[in-house]
Amino acid sequence: NVGDYIQAVLDRNLAENISRVLYPNDNFFEGKELRLKQEYFVVAASLQDIIRRFKSSKFGCRDPVRTSFETFPDKVAIQLNDTHPALAIPELMRILVDVEKLDWEKAWDITKRTCAYTNHTVLPEALERWPVQMFEHLLPRHLQIIYSINQKHLENIAALYPGDMDRLARMSLIEEGDPKRINMAHLSVVGSHAVNGVAQIHSEIVKSTVFKDFYEVEPDKFQNKTNGITPRRWLLLCNPGLADIIAERIGESFITDLDQLKELLKHVNNEAFIRDVANVKQENKLKFAAYLENEYKVKINPSSIFDVHVKRIHEYKRQLLNCLHVITLYNRIKKDPNKTFVPRTVLIGGKAAPGYHMAKMIIKLITSVGNVVNNDPIVGDRLKVIFLENYRVSLAEKVIPASDLSEQISTAGTEASGTGNMKFMLNGALTIGTMDGANVEMAEEAGEENLFIFGMRVDDVEALDKKGYNAKDYFDKLPELRQAMDQISSGYYSPKEPEQFKDIVNMLMHHDRFKVFADFGAYIKSQEKVSELYKNQREWTKTVIKNIACSGKFSSDRTIKQYAREIWGVEPSDVKIPPPNEPKA
Repeated sequence: NVGDYIQAVLDRNLAENISRVLYPNDNFFEGKELRLKQEYFVVAASLQDIIRRFKSSKFGCRDPVRTSFETFPDKVAIQLNDTHPALAIPELMRILVDVEKLDWEKAWDITKRTCAYTNHTVLPEALERWPVQMFEHLLPRHLQIIYSINQKHLENIAALYPGDMDRLARMSLIEEGDPKRINMAHLSVVGSHAVNGVAQIHSEIVKSTVFKDFYEVEPDKFQNKTNGITPRRWLLLCNPGLADIIAERIGESFITDLDQLKELLKHVNNEAFIRDVANVKQENKLKFAAYLENEYKVKINPSSIFDVHVKRIHEYKRQLLNCLHVITLYNRIKKDPNKTFVPRTVLIGGKAAPGYHMAKMIIKLITSVGNVVNNDPIVGDRLKVIFLENYRVSLAEKVIPASDLSEQISTAGTEASGTGNMKFMLNGALTIGTMDGANVEMAEEAGEENLFIFGMRVDDVEALDKKGYNAKDYFDKLPELRQAMDQISSGYYSPKEPEQFKDIVNMLMHHDRFKVFADFGAYIKSQEKVSELYKNQREWTKTVIKNIACSGKFSSDRTIKQYAREIWGVEPSDVKIPPPNEPKA
């Protein structure tokens, strides 16, 4: 008995390990075995539930009634949110073929018509590519199924492009090499009836680069679904003051039809409304300043520009570009302390993936620069730098309504969409950004002149790649950039450990895939425009109103309607579903 008890406890611990730690959803793939187990666990459990419900004729009834899977794709839609649930394809095949005894062709037809795939990143290091050996050990049957899918897929491609061995290698689900790997994105494309990106520019990049070969074979499979955010959380709940003054002017129908915000354009020159919008922002800033002073013991100037950069820490999101701007502002104040400067509070927040060394060094640099800037009496309250720890939804709900400037400064062509950019726009922050992700559509909606758009476009980045990016060209040409880099590398911000940031310096100077220096000059100029406009509070607030008025497209209501109509084949309904604890009428 005792032996059984001990074994039972050990077994339980083993079972519970699967959900003990959650991997952050990040643009950074680490091929960890536990992660693969988690992905299979969630996929398998979900499919068991889906099939049980499909078979049951009546809500709450567990008796299997439906035995034919003919209508499965009409009743069930599985949306693969990136490649993390891609195992749903071989798992559904396993159930249909091995358990339900369907023949392969019928099962494959049902699987393809049921599954659709949303791509969320074009960064090669983020794509899931699992070692075949790991699959062999953990999921041997799924590996057999993937091999069969691949064989039929490659036969199809070979028939279309006879003798094109390069194309076969590029399009295979299995990447040859040491170790051999399974490309989960290729599996997702092949096993789905629809593939979409999450912003117009991203969906175009997907078709012209990552899945170019697949697009050429099945162009009709590829679509765009621009991301959206829910106005209930990201306006009503987190910014009731703003929601109230909007409702006073245009009524409450914008809550479920965000396009109604367009009506605010009629009030752009209304002095009372301009004053109301500015007052709500100021109240939010005062409240957040008090929170920051309490948390970080740094005195905040509430009339400064709240310049906010919150998102995952990643080289492509270019927190380093922001950091170089902060250092440049600091050096300008030190050089000419009697000059009038528009004061700024720079807030940077976000988490780094556990195994991502460079991201952790970036956080260290931001906090080190903050320590120097915040304690320099010459600077006073003209510049403060705070790294927001443990950035999460509850903190976002505080910071976004208080922000003046939203930093969306990824290298053009790297950010799939972004949703923080939309949240800031809806809450009355102006955007400084590159033509990347959903920024492009935000500029289309509000007019490029109402955002601070700067830097290289996708074509410029491609041209620079062809020519060859040389960081030293910019380093030699831009004295303020050179001064900032010299300070970082000499230990000005890490006097106890002068070499601390050598990895960052080395990366920026010699192998920066995201070309921070190439956009530095344009970014600094754009930031000067920000300060200039902020001095004219009336014009600044009018621009804010135009942005809020044009943010209606970015409601998740619109996004979900498009998925429903164009991918799942269902007509959206606004019938309120009662909570499970309420008895049905």
